[in-house]
Amino acid sequence: MAENNMNLRKARIGDVPEIHTLVNSFATRGEMLGRSRSELYEGLRDFFVVEQDGKVLGCSALHINWEDLAEVRSLAVASDQQGKGMGKTLVNACIEEARSLGIARIYALTYRPGFFEGVGFSRVPKESLPHKVWGDCLKCPQFPNCDEDALIMELV
Repeated sequence: MAENNMNLRKARIGDVPEIHTLVNSFATRGEMLGRSRSELYEGLRDFFVVEQDGKVLGCSALHINWEDLAEVRSLAVASDQQGKGMGKTLVNACIEEARSLGIARIYALTYRPGFFEGVGFSRVPKESLPHKVWGDCLKCPQFPNCDEDALIMELV
């Protein structure tokens, strides 16, 4: 993605303040789980960003849960930039990274299942996901009454 000076790349330390603002803007509206700066620094290598002229416009992360399972998480695109394909670009970067690492399945927990279905994920019952994926759920204000949809993509 190099259209209009937009660039997809792995996140860097200097991106954390913008990723934090972006992710937490959605979290304050109850649309995703918030992330502290500490969590973002610790998980920085999980993140991709789309930037334009040095400004982060979108982000996503591939978080490995186990030898055969990873989560696409913290997918956020600035409200005024949505509908331009950045979300799809970010998710595809996670998919390709998972494939290159040999991960068999990736999943997402989301309030926007149609978006993930559009890039090849399929809805599954939340209960079908292994228990190890629920660690972050304890931090969620919706816990234990989660109303997100679970989607999965088989890669192998």
